[in-house]
Amino acid sequence: MARHGLGYTQTDVKMSAPEFKSSARPAVKLGVLISGTGTNLQAIIDAIERGDLCAEIKVVISNRAGALGLERARRHGIPVFTIEHRRFTSREDFDRALADALTQAGVELVICAGFMRLLSPVMLSAFPDRIMNIHPALLPSFPGINAQKAALEHGVKVAGCTVFFVREGVDDGPIIVQAAVPVMPEDDEQALSDRIRAQEHRIFPIAIRLFQEGRLKIEGHAVRILGLALGEETRALINPLPEVKRG
Repeated sequence: MARHGLGYTQTDVKMSAPEFKSSARPAVKLGVLISGTGTNLQAIIDAIERGDLCAEIKVVISNRAGALGLERARRHGIPVFTIEHRRFTSREDFDRALADALTQAGVELVICAGFMRLLSPVMLSAFPDRIMNIHPALLPSFPGINAQKAALEHGVKVAGCTVFFVREGVDDGPIIVQAAVPVMPEDDEQALSDRIRAQEHRIFPIAIRLFQEGRLKIEGHAVRILGLALGEETRALINPLPEVKRG
């Protein structure tokens, strides 16, 4: 059933409760924001369904009607909204509708998974330090758009991706986890983007799990991971080597 109003359309779909591994804390309730294909959304869904992540996606919201990620959500029985930013006269009005929809869905943690909008103080104050985003670079290097292109133009030898808490400014919030990937001599923008994206799909669920476990402590502009076990840091920061061709 579809509902219309306030510039958005809601599709109501019943969501079956996922099976989780045992956890001392309740599942974190997520609201996922997308603008496109939703590959990071799919990685989060897969982590939940495998039992690697104790979370429940309460709603997926796109600012673009027809975004492919909405169909990914529907296939898994997740409720979806479309809130088109062009229908609002200001960024603040759009964010107000967005925050209202997330709050009504009971969302605790907001996940920006390819959401191509800068959030205003309206959203940031509604979910203070409870909005995560991912960026295809090792922040604070190469913030903003075309990060992979910029990395190649600067001739960096190591690139990667960063999950961080959103604050005012462009890709400038406290860093939660990062993954590093090598930049190969023959790389073009697409090849590097594909290598980085594979690590995005790995570390975004890790960051969410750390939040769900209550292990993220923000100290100023930095995030400290509590109770980090020996060797566990390798799950948050890796440098995968290219395969060696034999023969």
